Amino acid sequence: MASEPDPDRLKALEEKLQKVKGKEPPPQTNTAKGFSQGEVAWRMVIELATGIMLGTAIGYGIDALFGTLPIFLVIFSLFGFAAGVKTMLGSAKELGRKAEAAAKNEGN
Repeated sequence: MASEPDPDRLKALEEKLQKVKGKEPPPQTNTAKGFSQGEVAWRMVIELATGIMLGTAIGYGIDALFGTLPIFLVIFSLFGFAAGVKTMLGSAKELGRKAEAAAKNEGN
């Protein structure tokens, strides 16, 4: 079976290739301290889905307790959606602030 390539040798090879080509390596973009764009997107999807599921579960539990099945289920599902969107937007603002701070630090 083939073994994993040695990362040090790969970096050395990339540096040699860049010297031959005479180009600088492209700058690495960090969305938020090592998170890729996909990881950030999945985080937001999970936050939204979790809010909806928690709201639905709470609404169903209250409806089952009081015997008013569709009322609280719908209300708390909407509350869960709103909470998920609020959490998702808060995360987006936080990541935006971190990216802006990182860009300022790199510029200095």
